[in-house]
Amino acid sequence: MVAVELRLIDGEAEALGAAVGPVEFEAGCIERWQDSLTARAFSQRTIDGSVPVLERFLSRCGRPVWQVSRDDIDRVMADLSDGGLAASTRSGYLQIFKGFYAFVEARHGVEVEQRFGVVMVNPVDAFNSPVHVGSGLEASRPPPTPQRLEDFFAYSREQIATARKYGTAARDYTLFRTLYHAGLRSDEAARLDVTDVHLDRGPFGKLHVRFGKGTRTSGPRARWVPLLDGLDLILGWYLAEIRPRFGTGPALFCDEGGGAIHRGTVGNRLRAALVGEQAGAEGHFSPHGLRHACATHNYERGVDLVAIQQLLGHWQIGTTMRYVTPSSTFIEDAYRRALSANLAQLEGGD
Repeated sequence: MVAVELRLIDGEAEALGAAVGPVEFEAGCIERWQDSLTARAFSQRTIDGSVPVLERFLSRCGRPVWQVSRDDIDRVMADLSDGGLAASTRSGYLQIFKGFYAFVEARHGVEVEQRFGVVMVNPVDAFNSPVHVGSGLEASRPPPTPQRLEDFFAYSREQIATARKYGTAARDYTLFRTLYHAGLRSDEAARLDVTDVHLDRGPFGKLHVRFGKGTRTSGPRARWVPLLDGLDLILGWYLAEIRPRFGTGPALFCDEGGGAIHRGTVGNRLRAALVGEQAGAEGHFSPHGLRHACATHNYERGVDLVAIQQLLGHWQIGTTMRYVTPSSTFIEDAYRRALSANLAQLEGGD
């Protein structure tokens, strides 16, 4: 009788009505969770990758999601760390579990209590959540300097003229410049379509980043990004001369078959370029390093922090502040600019 009432009230627990055991009930919850991800516009690739991770995490916990305790989370996270998984990977595992737990609690918490006598209490807290960093090395390494990037982009331009695959070299150059000047994540760049480039929108043109990173389980968060520092000219050239070489598909940055490149390919192509440049270990940087450089260099030249927050698509200004790593002479440079401005005002008054 309880299950029937829940079906009438909830409208979506129908498939769970026949699930009498915890294993079957949890499997039904996972199916409903997948449906919710689809409804929130997560890509099928993201969903296909999240479900196996969730199932492995639950298997390590050794009990249904509603019975997982904080001790279970501590044990599983310690096991993952001992197994050599990077902090970012462990954090990803936990984020997927948190999203699923929140879904079950919100959609089926009453039914869980009715069926199994368990009141759900979130087992994830600040003491078992890894800090949000890509890796220890990336967190401690400052972003590449403007001069370092100028040298790298000069090298990338030279490669276009001499590369055996002209189109691929030109695509990579445009991709790297887009990551830096627009402050994009790898996944955001990989999922851009040609129609997302609006060269006539605003004074600089804009990119429509439709699959920006959302907060927790909110799904993608779209934003508009201006094409600064000549990025409008670079993308205009790319669309006119380079993109047609890859066919007529929708993706902006294509693989050689004409389909959208994978986000992992973005990092692979950047690493290959840095190896070809023969940059030493100190000269290497990641796609995320380019995003940090975008934030830092714009801040150093006086762009408002809130504007940088909007550019990067951060929900909180505190996140943006962590992306800004000023140079060692930032204070002195700021002092000189302020002093020059004050002297100019005094001279104008005289």
